[in-house]
Amino acid sequence: MTLLAFGINHKTAPVAVREKVTFAPDRLEEALRDLQSRTAVNEVAIVSTCNRTELYCGLNEADSRGVIAWFRDYHRLSTAELEPYLYTHLDHAAVQHILRVASGLDSLVLGEPQILGQIKDAYHAASHAGTLGQQLNRLFQHTFAVAKQVRTDTAIGSSPVSVAFAAVSLARQIFSRLDQHTALLIGAGDTIELVARHLSEQGVKKLIVANRTVERARLLADQFSRGEAIALADVPERLVDADIVIASTASQLPILGKGAVERALKQRKHRPIFMVDIAVPRDIEPEVGALAD
Repeated sequence: MTLLAFGINHKTAPVAVREKVTFAPDRLEEALRDLQSRTAVNEVAIVSTCNRTELYCGLNEADSRGVIAWFRDYHRLSTAELEPYLYTHLDHAAVQHILRVASGLDSLVLGEPQILGQIKDAYHAASHAGTLGQQLNRLFQHTFAVAKQVRTDTAIGSSPVSVAFAAVSLARQIFSRLDQHTALLIGAGDTIELVARHLSEQGVKKLIVANRTVERARLLADQFSRGEAIALADVPERLVDADIVIASTASQLPILGKGAVERALKQRKHRPIFMVDIAVPRDIEPEVGALAD
């Protein structure tokens, strides 16, 4: 059986392309079963994160055309829109690739630990969908063992590096001290939880956590003495209070638009807002980047 790994990542494609090929978490298992039923794939797992979408497939023969065609059609893209950004690896090269990815060697921030958890999520999703067989099971178990050994035997995980840490570090560079500034966090997943912890450690004045499920936002906000939970619908109104906005949700559509940001800046007398969008697809409309403040 042939092992195929293919996809796009932050090195090969801009965010405008990456956001077109993400798999929503609540539709991932459906997509796995659809791919298996429509192609010659015997086994498949999908890793879909902010910085990469990759498929790991077990095939009877070394012909990737049908699987890639499914991927292209599923996301309603043309060959010209997808193929310039696509990479493929077969057999030994596929194994080497997933080992690099799981160990944090292929990440946007070298050594970031979140990717291993995201690969474990992909493994569990495939297992639950019934698309994980012996070949991929062995591959993933080997990958988890190697990634753990890399972190044990090397210093790659010794520093708290992550996209979340980088975002907070940049906020510190801009504002010097954070104890006079309020941060609005959009989302309540693992990445936003990391952001919240880093901001709290830096003494941020206040943390406002916005999430579609307010209870989930409250669970996160209550972990911090200066935390407050709000609904996503309240974000435009509370934007005026925020000096720092960091967004990371699984929404398929932008949550924060240019108009809302313009209104907030006007109310703030054009005091600037530092905004970081970690999500893919993007949570903040790209047009916001063109605003003067």
